[in-house]
Amino acid sequence: MKAKTMFYCSECGNETAKWMGQCPACGAWNSLVEAPKEPKQSIGSKAKKFSAAKRLSELDAEEELRFSSGIGELDRVLGGGAVRGSLVLVGGAPGVGKSTLLLQLCGMVGATERILYVSGEESQRQLKMRAQRLGVDQGSIYVLAETDIGSILSTIDELQPTVLIVDSIQTMFDADTSSTPGSISQVRECTMRIMRSAKDSGYTAFVVGHVNKEGSIAGPKVLEHMVDCVLYFEGDQSLSYRILRAAKNRFGSTNEIGVFEMYDGGLKEVKNPSEMLLSGRPANAPGTCVVAVMEGTRPVLAEIQALVTPAGYSGARRNSNGVDYNRAMLLMAVLEKRGGLVLSGCDSYINVVGGLRLDETAADLAVILALASSFKDLPLGSDLAAVGEIGLSGEVRSVTHLNQRLSEIARLGFKRCIIPAHVRDDVQTFEGLETIPVKNIREAMRAVFG
Repeated sequence: MKAKTMFYCSECGNETAKWMGQCPACGAWNSLVEAPKEPKQSIGSKAKKFSAAKRLSELDAEEELRFSSGIGELDRVLGGGAVRGSLVLVGGAPGVGKSTLLLQLCGMVGATERILYVSGEESQRQLKMRAQRLGVDQGSIYVLAETDIGSILSTIDELQPTVLIVDSIQTMFDADTSSTPGSISQVRECTMRIMRSAKDSGYTAFVVGHVNKEGSIAGPKVLEHMVDCVLYFEGDQSLSYRILRAAKNRFGSTNEIGVFEMYDGGLKEVKNPSEMLLSGRPANAPGTCVVAVMEGTRPVLAEIQALVTPAGYSGARRNSNGVDYNRAMLLMAVLEKRGGLVLSGCDSYINVVGGLRLDETAADLAVILALASSFKDLPLGSDLAAVGEIGLSGEVRSVTHLNQRLSEIARLGFKRCIIPAHVRDDVQTFEGLETIPVKNIREAMRAVFG
């Protein structure tokens, strides 16, 4: 008798009885893959126990649920430290530093925590060599080179660790699930069993997930819904800097970022990312402007570069890196209509230095000024920064946390900053920093170009 199969969406995890070209749940095309149908009781039958229901008022909130990872930038992204009993998914491109970060975490907390490092991709000897290179060889750190989830859970029951690291979830397999390791069924089942074990035993689990060519966690999208926290490790391998950001966090903000620098001895925390992102900035070069953006509670200075040049063909080219493409096109339209600069016949390129992604609208004014500076081929000056949102009529609107942004701008030695005019009375005075209030983009260009 032929075994029944189900079709799973690799984007959202939706199940269907037959194959379709488009997923009916999320609308993704060609995302349905076939996998054997699993008995519904499989997950429940493997769970060791069920916790009794309690009144919310009876729950003990005095017990310390968080502990420090020993890495300040990681603690910042996690919301103040790792949470007991949580499941954290760490994703990133191959070679970006996921395993290095988690192995350094072992070195930081190995003296106070009992750690089990499960490696499905490296042997114990290979892991030892990497640990020696990073200077991690002390504390209660146990290494298990295993891919069978049943054997791993048996080791967990025997060892009773407080921290579990699984590298990576795509290499794990459940012997009772009739599919190959890395498939949707295996990834879902293994993650579910680790999650139940972590919740029941109270240890913190860090699971490494590979990233596919689209930049998302390989495997079903439902994996991100199962875990408590999803961290993405980003960075160009040709550059030494890495950015850690949270795509999901049940116990903290998703706006915080952590900045690291990769060197021979591992990852090093960057305490002042503003100086890192502005290092090597050319002096008095056209087409560059600095903006202060808020990454969670931390103001960070980013350099926006623009290049506007006459188009060599009938159709002008547009490219945006670090700024949303649709937002960039909107700002260029506003600059042409309300600022009087004819950009329709020019190729335009926008780039944020350092690999930072600017999602908030506070960077609008800096993008406008960088484009205008490149179009006119006139520098804005190395001592100028700009903060403000741009409306469709060309007006400059206010942004949140303006005083925090100005404080960081003044601390880095900038002398002038363009701000929205209607918040001038709420702005604090910072030594050595002149604020230039403007109402619209025409006033902003007059203030810098004369």
